[in-house]
Amino acid sequence: MRLDKFLKVSRLVKRRTLAKEVCDQGRVKVNGKVVKAGTVVAVGDEISIRFGQKVVSAKVLRLLEHVRKEEADTMYEVVKEEQVADSGRADAEGEDEF
Repeated sequence: MRLDKFLKVSRLVKRRTLAKEVCDQGRVKVNGKVVKAGTVVAVGDEISIRFGQKVVSAKVLRLLEHVRKEEADTMYEVVKEEQVADSGRADAEGEDEF
């Protein structure tokens, strides 16, 4: 399954277009590598997403094409959530700190 679709179906990201934008900005890693929206994810992969000052890491447990909202969180397990310190520099945007 494509990464952007997994992020949308699992509801880690609200919309697929937003998932694609986040990937294109280099804010998503799979198994420690920065990836694009079209990357294929598999069960067991670890996805790290940077949301502003927070990095969320989740392990893929299931791949489902469609899932009800109540069951979306069964597709992944949050491994860790951590705050990321802001460097305070205006040119820090896009730097890979996580």
